[in-house]
Amino acid sequence: MRIRMITAMPEGATRDGEPWPAEGEEADLPTTVGAHLVAAGVAEEATEPSPKTGRRKAAAKGVDDGADGGSS
Repeated sequence: MRIRMITAMPEGATRDGEPWPAEGEEADLPTTVGAHLVAAGVAEEATEPSPKTGRRKAAAKGVDDGADGGSS
C-alpha cells in the first residue's frame, strides 16, 4: 500500500531498521501497516501524486472573482 505521511514520527523512530518517511513523503508499506497508519490518522493513502506547491491556489483562482451578479 502506498501511503503519504501527514504526521512526523518521533525523532529516531524506525521501521525494520529504516527511518520513517518525513511528513509529506510517500512510502510503500505492507497493506496491514499502511491501513493501520491511515486509520490512526498518521498517514493517508497515496492514490495520486503529491500535490505540487501552489497547485491549489492556481486551481482556486478565478473560481469566484468577486462578482456576484447582484445589483447595489
